Amino acid sequence: MNSKRIFTWSFMTGLVIGLIGLAYLLLGIWLAALGGSPWYILFGAGYLLSGIFIARRKARGIWLYLLTFLVCCGWSLWEVGLDGWQLMPRLFVMALLGVWCSLPWVTRQVMADGDNPRAGTLAGLVYIVAIAGIFYTGWQVTASRFVHHQAIPAQSGDTPPAATPASNDWRFYGRTEAGQRYSPLTQITPANVSQLKPAWEYHSGDVMRKGENKGGREFNFEVTPIKVGNSLFICTPHREVIALDATTGKQRWKFDPKSDTSANEYLACRGVAYSQSADDKMCPEKIIATTSEARMVALNAQTGKPCSSFGQNGFVSLTDHMGDVPPGFHFITSQPMVMDGRIVLGGWIYDNQSTGEPSGVVRAYDVNSGQLAWAWDMGRNPPNAPLKAGEVYTRGTPNGWGTYTGDPALGLIYIPLGNATPDYYGAKRRPFDDKYSSSLVALDIHTGEERWHFQTVHHDVWDFDVPVGPTLVDLPSPDGSTVPALVQTTKMGQLFLLDRRTGKPLAQVNEKPVPTSPSLPGERLSPTQPDSVGMPNLSPADLKESDAWGATPIDQLYCRIQFKSARYQGQFTPPAEGKSIAYPAFDGVIDWYGASVDPIRHVLIANTSYIPFTMEVKKSADAIREGLMQKWAGWTSRQPYPKPKDFSVGPQYGTPWAAIVKPWLSLLDAPCSAPPWGKIVAIDLNARKIAWERPAGTTRDMNIFGTHTNVPLPTGIFMMGADVITQSGLIFTGATADNYLRAFDENNGNELWRARLPAGGQATPMTYTGDDGRQFVVIAAGGHGGLGTTSGDAVVAYALPAK
Repeated sequence: MNSKRIFTWSFMTGLVIGLIGLAYLLLGIWLAALGGSPWYILFGAGYLLSGIFIARRKARGIWLYLLTFLVCCGWSLWEVGLDGWQLMPRLFVMALLGVWCSLPWVTRQVMADGDNPRAGTLAGLVYIVAIAGIFYTGWQVTASRFVHHQAIPAQSGDTPPAATPASNDWRFYGRTEAGQRYSPLTQITPANVSQLKPAWEYHSGDVMRKGENKGGREFNFEVTPIKVGNSLFICTPHREVIALDATTGKQRWKFDPKSDTSANEYLACRGVAYSQSADDKMCPEKIIATTSEARMVALNAQTGKPCSSFGQNGFVSLTDHMGDVPPGFHFITSQPMVMDGRIVLGGWIYDNQSTGEPSGVVRAYDVNSGQLAWAWDMGRNPPNAPLKAGEVYTRGTPNGWGTYTGDPALGLIYIPLGNATPDYYGAKRRPFDDKYSSSLVALDIHTGEERWHFQTVHHDVWDFDVPVGPTLVDLPSPDGSTVPALVQTTKMGQLFLLDRRTGKPLAQVNEKPVPTSPSLPGERLSPTQPDSVGMPNLSPADLKESDAWGATPIDQLYCRIQFKSARYQGQFTPPAEGKSIAYPAFDGVIDWYGASVDPIRHVLIANTSYIPFTMEVKKSADAIREGLMQKWAGWTSRQPYPKPKDFSVGPQYGTPWAAIVKPWLSLLDAPCSAPPWGKIVAIDLNARKIAWERPAGTTRDMNIFGTHTNVPLPTGIFMMGADVITQSGLIFTGATADNYLRAFDENNGNELWRARLPAGGQATPMTYTGDDGRQFVVIAAGGHGGLGTTSGDAVVAYALPAK
C-alpha cells in the first residue's frame, strides 16, 4: 500500500487521539486502584476508540470523540464548577484537538459520501465555545476572587505624623525599627501614579556565576536599599556593599570583601544597617554589613573604607566560640539590627543537615568598638550568661535568621526563631529546643535578658520556623486607650496579634487538635497546635484530589495519582516513612518578607503564596545506597562534611532518617495545585477581618519548558518579597514571578499601574524624596533562583516626570 495513503491527516490525527486515550485509560486505572476518580477510565476508553475509528476513516470516530468530550465537560463542571483555571487542564487540550478534528482536511477523509460535511463544522463550534468558556470563566474566577469584604477605614483617630527630615530616610528594612514599611510621603497618589516613569537604573555587575543555579543552589537579589540623606546603600548576592546617589543612581563607592562563596548554597543579602554615633570620632557614620563566610564589617558611610576602630581593622568574626563551622554552614542573609548602640544579629544555619550543627545564638555588639555586649544562648542558664573560658555556644539550637524588629521606647528587640536541626525529625531535641523552637522572643536590647516568648508551633517538624520579626503597631482598645501591639506573620498563614510588652495574645489563640500518627519512631508530636482564631487565617484550605492541576490533561491526571499515592492529613501531616504532601511548606504562605502595616488606618497588607511540596522520608541507609547522600562519621570525626548534591536532600545525619523536600510539580514542571498561586490581602486590624483580597500577577514569565515566555493568564502567581504602603493610599510591590513592579489602591486593591522590570523583582521596594524634590520608588530587580525568574543585577527607580 502507498505510504502516502497510510499517513493521511486522519490516520495521524487518530493515532494522536488514540495514544492520548490509551494514556488516559492506563493512568485512569492506576488512579482508580488508588481510590481516586474512576471517570478517567471512561474518558480513556472513549478517546482510544474514537482515535482508532478516525485512523480507520470511520465517521463514528468524530462523533464518539465529541460525545466523550461532552461527558468530560459535564463531569468537569460537576467536579470544579465554573472555575476556568481548573477547567483548563481538564478540557483545553482536548478542545483544541477537537477543533483540529473538525477541520476539512480531516473530516473529508473521514466522512462518507452521504454524510453532511457541515456536521464536522458544527462539532468544531462546540469545541470553540468550550475554549471561549474556559477563558471567560477563568477571567471571571479571577474577578470573583478579587473580593471586597468591607470598606477600609478612611482614617483612624490618629493624626498623620508631621514630616521631618528623618521621615524621608529609610534606615531599616521596614523604614523604622517597627518594621511597618509605611512611608508618610504623598507626592505619588492614586490619581497620578499612572504617570510614573523610569528615573534611573543602576547595574551592580554582580551577576550569577556558573553553577549557582544548579542542584537547588539559589542566586537571589533580595536587597531592600536603605537611605540616609541623599545616599542609598545596598548589598549584592556575593556580598559587595555599594553606595549610590539617591537622586541620580550614580555610584559613590563600592566595597568588595573578596568573599569565597563557593560553599554557600544560598546566595542572598537582604540589606545592610546604618549607625550614627557622635562618640566615635573616627567613624561616626557606619554601614554595618556581613560577609558570606560569617564576618561582620563596619564601613565608613562616606568613603566605603573599613572603620579601623571597629573590631580588627573593621571586621568581627562571627564564628568565634561557635566550634566546628564548615564553610557555608553559617552566614547572615538578613540585615543586622542597630538600636540603642547595639548591633544585634543571628545567622542562617545550613539546616536539615545534621544534629549538633552550629549554634543559633543571638549576639549583640557595641556599635562603636565591635566588642561583644551580650549573647543569648537558650542552652545556657540563664541564656544571656557569659561563656567561660574554652566554652562554645550550645550547638544545634534554633536560630534567628530573619529580619529583627524593635521598640526603642520599651528597649525590646524581637527575635524570630527557627526550629532545631534537623528540621523533620525531632526525637533528639532537648527541652530548651522544644521550648523556643518556632517562637518569637523579646529581649532587652541592653542586656539580652529575655522578657517573654511566644511559640507559634509546638515541636515543629515541618520547618514552619518564624522567618521574620513582627510588625509593630499601636491599636485602639475597647476602653479608648492605646495598646502597643505587634502582628507576627507565619509560614502557615496564621497571624498572631500580641501585646508587645508582654507577649500575651490580644486576639484569641486556641489549642487545635492535630494528627500525630503515623509518625517516625521515637517522635513525640504535640497533640495540639496554636490556632489564632481571633485573626483572619490566610492558610490554604486542605487539599483534595480535585484540586490537582497541571499544564495538560495527562499532567493533571498524573498529579492526581501523586496525591492519592501520598499521605496527606492537612497542614500538620506528620512526617513518616514514605512520601507525603506538605502544604504549606518551608517557603510558607508568608516567608522572610513579612507584612506591611498602615499605622494611621490600622490596615495590614500581606503578599501570600500557595506552593505545595512533597516530602519523602527515607531510611538513611537507603538514601546512601541511592546516591542521595554519603556516609559521614559526624562532627567529632574531623572528616570533611559531604554536602548532598541537591539542596532538596536533607541528610539529617545523627538520625536514622533522610528527608527529600521538593515542590509538587507535574511531568512538565507545572504546579500540581490549582491557582491562584499568589494573592495580596488587606486586613482591618481594628475589626480583625479581611477588607479585600485579590490574585496578583500573571503566568507571563512562568518557567515552562525552560523558557520565560508564557501566556499572561491572570491566575495570581507565586510571590517572594513584600510591599510598601504610602500615606497617599498606594501599595507598591514587585514580588510576583512575572517581572513587574505594580501599584495598587490601598482602598480596594485595584491595580493602578505596572512597569516591566529588567529581571525578577523578588525583593521589597522602598520610597523616598530625592534632592530634586521628586518622590522615587526603588526596587532591586535581580530575580530569584527558587522561583526561576529572570536573573539580573539592576536597581531601578521610578518617579513622576520632572516639571
